[in-house]
Amino acid sequence: MSDKLDEDSLQALKIAFTYMPKAVEVNSYEYGERVDKILAEIEFVRSVLLFNDTDPDEVEGEINPDSSPNSSY
Repeated sequence: MSDKLDEDSLQALKIAFTYMPKAVEVNSYEYGERVDKILAEIEFVRSVLLFNDTDPDEVEGEINPDSSPNSSY
């Protein structure tokens, strides 16, 4: 990956990321044999967000500020 995403693409990725399961929620009971693939996809999206100077842990609050908890710091 050599180029950063344009603003519209980055916004689309942020929105999609908010609908992805969190890594701690991925288990074999719900996802069966796809667990490793899903975890790899989540990590890939996180890495693209980081590459684009976006903290994946802050995306939910940015996209849905009314439903995210207040920061503790």
